[in-house]
Amino acid sequence: MRFDAIPFDASRAQALARATFEIEADAVRGLAVRVGAEFSQAVQLMLACTGRVVVMGMGKSGHIGRKVAATLASTGTPAIFVHPAEASHGDLGMITVSDVVLAIS
Repeated sequence: MRFDAIPFDASRAQALARATFEIEADAVRGLAVRVGAEFSQAVQLMLACTGRVVVMGMGKSGHIGRKVAATLASTGTPAIFVHPAEASHGDLGMITVSDVVLAIS
C-alpha cells in the first residue's frame, strides 16, 4: 500500500493529536494521588546513597531505564544501567553494598 495514495486530513490529524494529549495528561494527573510514603522513601534512599544508583529494566522498561541512568549521571548523581538478564551472567558483580537499585517494571 502506498501512503501517498491516502489523502491527508490535517484537521483530523490535529484532532487526534489533541485527543491523545488529553488522554496522556489525564494519565499523568492520575499519578498525583499515587505519590505517597514509598516515593519519599525512594528519594531519601537515592539522596543518601554513597555509591551509585543502579537502574535496571527489561524491554521498554530497559530503554527508559537507560535514559534515567544517563539523566541521573548527567545531573550529578552517579548512576549506571544494568540489564537484569546480564546481571545473572556476571554483571551483578558491578553492584556494591553502597549502591541503590532502581528496578523498573
